[in-house]
Order: sequence, then C-alpha cells, then structure tokens
Amino acid sequence: MNSHFFSDFSHVVFPKSCSVSLTGIKDTIITDCKKSEVWKVLILDPFTTKLLSSCCKMSDLMSEKITIVEDLFKSREPVPEMKAIYFMSPTAKCVDAFIADFKTKPKYKAAYVYFTDYCPDDLFNNMKMYCAKYIRVCKEINMSFMPQEAQVFTCDNPGAFQSIYSPKSQDKKKTLETLADQLVTLCATLDEYPGVRYKNNMVNAKALAELVDNKLAKHYELDDSGKKKDKTQAQLLIVERGIDPVSPILHELTYQAMAYDLIDIQNDTYKYKAKDAVYFILKINLAQMMKKMPAFRKQVTEKTIHLQLAEDCMQHFANNVEKLCKAEQDLAVGLDVEGVKVKDPMRTLLPVLLNPYSTHDKIRAVLLYIFSLNGTTDENLSKLIQHVKIEDEREFILNWKELGGPYHHIGIFFSRKPTRRDRSQDQTYNLSRWTPVIKDVMEDAVENKLDTTEWPHQSECPAAWNGSGAVSARQKHKASSQDDRRTGSRLIIFVVGGISYSEMRCAYEVTQAVKSCEVIIGSSHILTPTGLLNDIKALSKGPMETFTIEERSNA
Repeated sequence: MNSHFFSDFSHVVFPKSCSVSLTGIKDTIITDCKKSEVWKVLILDPFTTKLLSSCCKMSDLMSEKITIVEDLFKSREPVPEMKAIYFMSPTAKCVDAFIADFKTKPKYKAAYVYFTDYCPDDLFNNMKMYCAKYIRVCKEINMSFMPQEAQVFTCDNPGAFQSIYSPKSQDKKKTLETLADQLVTLCATLDEYPGVRYKNNMVNAKALAELVDNKLAKHYELDDSGKKKDKTQAQLLIVERGIDPVSPILHELTYQAMAYDLIDIQNDTYKYKAKDAVYFILKINLAQMMKKMPAFRKQVTEKTIHLQLAEDCMQHFANNVEKLCKAEQDLAVGLDVEGVKVKDPMRTLLPVLLNPYSTHDKIRAVLLYIFSLNGTTDENLSKLIQHVKIEDEREFILNWKELGGPYHHIGIFFSRKPTRRDRSQDQTYNLSRWTPVIKDVMEDAVENKLDTTEWPHQSECPAAWNGSGAVSARQKHKASSQDDRRTGSRLIIFVVGGISYSEMRCAYEVTQAVKSCEVIIGSSHILTPTGLLNDIKALSKGPMETFTIEERSNA
C-alpha cells in the first residue's frame, strides 16, 4: 500500500476562479516582463507565494520568461547574469531581505520590485539608499488579499481572531488597520468604490468600517485622469462573527464543509492510502490508453482521491455524525423535522451527553443548546460543564462572551434573538435545515430591506442601495460607464473573525437566485469547527501561549 499526498486539495476538489487577481498580475508584473526578452528569476514571500499559486501555474510563468521561482527568506545562489522580479509584501522583514540581496555583493543583475500594497516611506527610502542603482521598476499593485474561490476571499490572517477578540491583545488597532488596507486593495482590484455599512452594536465592525471608508476616500481622491472617482454600484457590509454563533459549529453535510470538519486536512493537504483497485484500473484497456496515459493517470488519480475522501466522510457520518445532526438541527432551528417547536431543548441535548461521543462533539452540542435558549443560568452552565467533563477547559464555552453579539454574557439569559426570514416553504433535507444568518443579510441587502438603524451607513451609498427612488437589486439596471464589464451590482460582505464554508456557499446561492447582483464574501480566514473552538479557548491565554484541542474520537 503506497502513501499518496494531494498537495493542492482545495484547488482540485473545490475549483477556484481568480480571474480578477490573474488580470491584475498580468497587467503589471507579466506586462513588464514582456518588455525584456531575457529570462528572469521570480522571488516571492510566503503570502505572495500563496497568492500567485492561487491563480497561476508554473507553465504560465515559464511562458513569460520566468525560469526560477525562489523563496525570499531562504538562502539562494547568486545569479548575477539574470534579472530578478521581487513580488512581496511591504513589510520591514521583506524589505530587509531584499536589501540584503544587493547591499554588499548583488545577487542579480537588476531588480523589478512589486509590492502587494502601499510601501511606507521609511521602507521605500531604505531601499533607495542601498539599492537604487539596481532597481529598474518599483510598483504597488494593490492586491494584499487572498482569492480563495470565485466569490470568496480572505486576508490570510487567522491570527486576527486573537488580536481582535482577546482581552489581552496588544495589537488590535494595528490588526484592524491592516484588515482595512487589505479591504481597500480588494475594492481597488474590483474597481469598486462602495458605500460602507456595518452591523450596529458591533464595535469592531464599526471601527473597521470607519477605517475602510477613510482609506477608500483617500485612495480614490484622484483617479488616473485627475478626477475624483464617484461611488460605484457596490455596497460593503461589515459584520462580526458574533452575528451567527451557530453556523460555524454545526456539522455541515456538504462535501467541502464535511471534508474540512471530519477529515484531518492540514494546509489544504489530504493524505490517504491508495487501494489496489487503482492499479487494476490502470491496467485495463492499456493498449488503447497508451497515447493518453499521462492524462488518463491524472483523471484516475483525481477520481480516486475524491472517492477516498467521500468514503472517509461517509465513514464518519455513519459512525456518529448522522445521529448528532438531528439533535444539532433541532437545537439550531428550534423545530423538529415535523415543524413542531422544540419545547424542552434539554431533552434534545441529553442523549448527546449520555452517549459516547467525543468531548469535542459534546461541546458543540452544549453550545447549540445555550444559543437555542438565548442563554442559560450560571447554575445550569456549571452542570453542563460537569457533564461534558471539561471543568479544566471551561474556556471552550465561557470565552464566547468575548465575541459579543447575542451571547455577550454566557451565564445569563440574553436579549431576544434576531428575527429570521420565513423559510418554511424552502425545500431542505432533514439533517440540513439550518440557514446561516448571513444569507438573510445578503437577501435583505439585495432587496434594499436592511434597516438603517440596524445597519447604519458609514458613508453615502449609491442610489441602487439606499432606496432613494431605486428599484430592488433583483431587477437589472443599466451598467454605469464605470462598470460596463457587467450588468448589476456587487455586494461585498466582510465578517470580522472568520467565515464558515456554509456561509461561503450562501454567496453563490444568492448570486444564482438574484442574477443581477454578485455577492462576494470574505474574512480574515476560513473557519473549521475545531479551529474556531481552539481560537475561542485561546482568548484567555497570553499572546505567546498556545494549545491544541484533543483529536476527535473515531468511535
């Protein structure tokens, strides 16, 4: 039995479409490359490596006379006869590494420097001081976000959760500033100048909205023709993770979410053991396949990976997830499969606590119970913690108070739950009845139904969004001269504190239903239930303290 590693799990299993990023890179880095016929070295930092790999293949780079791709922070052999392209973040660490390549003995003939974002003056001046005669190009391409899928982006910053929500955080302001800069580069890449709104009573959302709005105004103060850019038909909504505590901890039964929740996938890498059947399949009809063997082997390998991954997911589902899902859905929705109200959530929770499920799964069920009641008493909370046997790890539950939202005080009853859209007529599966709150927000936004008290305007919104004589975004409108590449509007939603796969899926569902409005969703990072619980527990730790949740039981 051989071991195989699928190193680009997310790209093949869940295809990405990053045409906007690829266009931006082609219009800058690649275009400049074409001006010279000599072969070049491409040097990347960890962030730009991820960014470039999300939208380019090595063959694309080879066709543009790029022959070597190197890591900025690793030891590299000098190639003094070649020119080097540096695609990097505008940080002191990156600039210092760049300067070191030229300060004493230059490693390359010349340097073409491209920053993902605005380079601070002090860093730029250091580069000029030591490397001016070697720099041929120095540009900022405004692309400091990470395209994940066609309508999903992240800021590639899981640490933002700790920085923003930990009461011991020392860099919250700096983190929000960085996120704001990244959101501005997203808008610039999309060529959008959106109106900005935020969820009321969410202090971090409000702070980020103010930062983004100010930075957008500065960025778009003057365009290339010397004129001030007007607002486009786009809206940016900023919310916090506290708007919906349920979605990221439910067992989700779609392929992508199940895989990341139930299977041990590290760094988008899925490890599995190939079965003998693979080699048998490769032998059949062998003569006819000889000419197509490379492509055939690739197809078989990809299909085998999917089959194995689906089999692994179904094994977990059959063992315990199926039984858990019914209880979870009843608690989350507040109704059973027959549509009857759950009058006593404790009766739904008890079978989960009494069965030999993993501690991790019991914690998730307890949280859903608490959320279903809109809170619980200190006495009841203590009993629940004893049932799950996490007396020494009660932070898994208690630290949710740091996220604010509807569970601000975990030991008392909360204020009433937000009103949800009526979905009683929607067709759903018995084990997938919950709809993420963010989908309500998306649908209300494109229908101009967001309450301005609940969703204040940080800045002026275009007419299509503020209701001043405008029709619903469900109705198509003529594209503006600024936006002749498409009909309709864009709704951009940013969730402070991470997004779940079910919330990502909502962006596609609403876009498909509305047609005239493209919904794009993003966050600092993508959540998995295990990752979120780890982050929640860590909120009470110091900046340098870390830990890992116990592995889930396979029983």
